[in-house]
This record gives sequence, C-alpha cells and structure tokens, in this order.
Amino acid sequence: MESGVRRIGRALIAGQVLAGIGLGSSVSVGSLLAAHIAGGESAAGLAVTMSTLGAAVAAIPLARVAMQRGRRLALTIGASIAILGGTIIIIAGGLLSLPLVLLGLMALGVGSAVNLQARFAVTDYSSAENRGRDLSMVVWATTVGAIIGPNLNGIGVILGDAIGMPELTGPFIFTVAAQLAAASIYWWGIGPNVPTVTVTRSAAATAAKLSRAVPFAIAVIGLGHATMAGVMAMTPIHLVHDGASVGEASFVISLHVAGMYALSPVFGILSDKIGRIPVLIFGQVVLAISLAITALFPMDHTMVTIGLVLLGLGWSANTVAGSALIGELSQGPKRLTIQGRSDAAMSASGALAGVLAGPAVMALGYSGLSVAAFAFVGAAVALIALIVTLRSRETAE
Repeated sequence: MESGVRRIGRALIAGQVLAGIGLGSSVSVGSLLAAHIAGGESAAGLAVTMSTLGAAVAAIPLARVAMQRGRRLALTIGASIAILGGTIIIIAGGLLSLPLVLLGLMALGVGSAVNLQARFAVTDYSSAENRGRDLSMVVWATTVGAIIGPNLNGIGVILGDAIGMPELTGPFIFTVAAQLAAASIYWWGIGPNVPTVTVTRSAAATAAKLSRAVPFAIAVIGLGHATMAGVMAMTPIHLVHDGASVGEASFVISLHVAGMYALSPVFGILSDKIGRIPVLIFGQVVLAISLAITALFPMDHTMVTIGLVLLGLGWSANTVAGSALIGELSQGPKRLTIQGRSDAAMSASGALAGVLAGPAVMALGYSGLSVAAFAFVGAAVALIALIVTLRSRETAE
C-alpha cells in the first residue's frame, strides 16, 4: 500500500476517534438541553432530528466537494461547521433559546456527515475482497471516542457549573475541542496530492449499467438507522425521568454507541466472507430482539441497557454490510454521488425518526415506541428480499 494511502487511513482513524468524543454530547446532553429549555419531551426528539437533519443536508454537498476538490477539503469543512455548531449551543444555553440550540445541533450534525463520508473514503482504495473489512475498521475507530465522549458529559456538567457556564452546556467544551482537533488532522493528515477515487477501466465500463438494487440497499440502511435513532433518541429522557442521573443515562448511551462500533470489524469480515445479504439479515434479527427487550422491560434499567447495546449491534451489522453492498454496486465515476445520496438518506431517515419519536412516547410511552419501530424492521426485511431477487435477475441477464 502506498504511503499516501496509509497516511489517509491513519488520518481517518484518528479523526473518527475524535469525532466520537465530539459528537457524544449531541446525543444525550443535546436532547436534555432542548427538553430543559422547552419544558417538554417532544423537544428531545426534535433535537435529534435537527442533528440528523444537519447530516442529511450536508451529505451531498460534502460529496460534491470531495469529488471536485478531494476528501481533505470536504472532511475539514464538515468538522469546522461542527465546531461552529458546538459554539452556538453554548451561547444558546446562556440565552435559553431553543431555536439557537436546534440551529447549533443542526450544524453539529454536519460532523456526523463527516463520519459517514469517512467510512466510504477508505473504500476508494480498497480491493473488492477487502472492502467490507477496511470500511469496518474506520467505523470501528469511532468506538474509542464514542465510549469516552458520553462519559465525559458528567464531568462536563461539573466543569461547566464550576466556571459559571449555562446549565448542561459544559459538555460541549469537549465537543468543540475534539472537532477542532479532528479538523486539524483531516487537513494535515490527508495530503492534497492523493487521488480522490481510483476508478479502474473495467469499473468505468460497467458504471453505465447501474444495479437496480442500489436504491433499495440505500433504503435498507436508512430504515436500520431510523430504527436505531428513534429509540436511542428517547432513551436518555426516559431514564432520567425514571430516576437515573445525567451521568447514568450517558453511560447507557456510551454502551449503546460501543455496540454500534465495537464489533464492526467482525461484521465487515463476515460481509466479505459470507456475503452482504446474510449480515444484513442478521442485523434485522438483532434489531428485532433489541426492540422486544425495550418494549417488554421499559422500567428495568439493566434490561433497557441490554436492549440499547443490541440496538447498536443490529445497526452496526446493517450499516457495515449495507455500505459494503452499496460500494460493490456503485463502482465507477458515479460512486461518490451515490455515496452522498446514501448518507443523505440515512441521515434524513434518522431525522424523521427523531420527529416521530417524541410524539410517539407521549402517546404510546417508551414501550409503545419500541413496538412501533418494528415497522421499520419489517420494511427492511422486505427490501432485502427484493434486493436478492433483483441481483439474481441481473446475474442471469
């Protein structure tokens, strides 16, 4: 492997670690801050919606920047916007302004778009037989920061109180610092002379005949993300209202996020060895089990924690295998465009789930939200069956 490619790999991994630290606050504390200012649970779901909406809006523009100017500039711009978002949230907390908090969370969500693009970036240089493994290693790198990040929230609250910061804004000190470090690593770690995408002659020749399964593969990733985002968004609020502290709720989220990333290399290797479809199916099974646990044991914090860990594992299998499948089906000049659309769809589905999650909990309770999320899993299973059918027909043609 060329030195430039190795440098990119190291930069992507380091950036993912920092991004996990920087974005941890947006999941739990961002929801709590929005609910605190608004005085209602529905704002918690809206907070997650704005964060994922920011990622959705940024996905395609960042993909275009990557295509025209390279990954280096695209990733640095995205991390810089996330820095601005964290700063806005701190200011908004002082002003008790919900619109500003939501604006800040939307800008901070662009950092998630950077994370999504980073997992595809490594596949630009991967061989077909190792694409799932290489993609999963970059995804896995988020584990370190994702575990550390939420657990810094309790310290951040104490630090913020000690220096007179507005309530619940202290954790965003770590967010801004981590995103600043990530932006620096992306800029200095990814050289300007490394090509954005390596396209072989054979890949370019087959690009004109794009697989009809691509949009359905994108939809499967989006549905898995919606399942995860909807339940995860309301879990901190549910736990805090049931007597847990901010630190305890954040610890549950950290375990959930660890589930999202820790075993991603395993799912990447499995998707290379046994195929993308079996791993996608496994992901749906794990998601269904997690929803059953949170639906049946909503007041048992230990069981909710187990459910959230499984929710993360199911998301991981679905996302890693689905992303590898999209990479497999979208070789050629249109590859970055398709990747951008996939990231936008994934984030938009999370945003929609966030919109629905708050009202769903108010109407149905936390248990009812988990039951309702089974609809996403069922739809994903149907689409996976359709993908199998389409690929079989294309192979026969």
